[in-house]
Amino acid sequence: MRNISVNNLDALNQRRLVARDFLWLKVRTIDTGTPFEYGFWSDVRNASAAVLDPNTGLTVTRNFEGAGSLIEISDIPLVSNLTVQTITVTLSQLHDGVANVVRGYDLKQAGVEIYRGLFDPATRQMVDAALNRFIGFIDTLIITTPKEGEEGSIVLTCTSHTQEMTRKNPDTRSQDSQALRSPTDTFFRDVTSVQDWEFFWGRKAGKIATSSPQRIDISVRAANQ
Repeated sequence: MRNISVNNLDALNQRRLVARDFLWLKVRTIDTGTPFEYGFWSDVRNASAAVLDPNTGLTVTRNFEGAGSLIEISDIPLVSNLTVQTITVTLSQLHDGVANVVRGYDLKQAGVEIYRGLFDPATRQMVDAALNRFIGFIDTLIITTPKEGEEGSIVLTCTSHTQEMTRKNPDTRSQDSQALRSPTDTFFRDVTSVQDWEFFWGRKAGKIATSSPQRIDISVRAANQ
């Protein structure tokens, strides 16, 4: 269930609102990998807007560049499970701010946050902090350079953050691997040799079974007592 503020809920119930989308990108500089964040939104002027940070749940104010920079966001499925959702974001190829971000920074697996802000049509002010509708990563970036008389575009294909649940860890259970993360942790010190250890019970010895529990001859133990 989504938590909606009282002001946003009241605006929705009165059917008296104007919706605008906000796009927040978390990219990296190409040379050093330093994080860089920038925002666009689907209106004319540049704006400073309050949004609900999905990571902290707190209201933060961010700057978003308008002037036709954000053209379209595909439908965002609102589901209550962990399936990976894919959406597309279309940006203006002619906008200087968009060109600076997509051509001057590294967008591979960059973070993406999308918000929906509700505005009062009478005052043209946002009734409350914009709600987060999508959080994920950029999978692909396609820049279409048009021929004369054709239209160009910049399209981002983004997947939701639930794709992190599908990642596999190629790491192995070994002391060498453990030492890389914590040199003082020796939990896996004997993992390569423990299968060859022999334990004596009375006069009977044997290795620890790896595929099925080892049976212990109780009669042998009783004879030795």
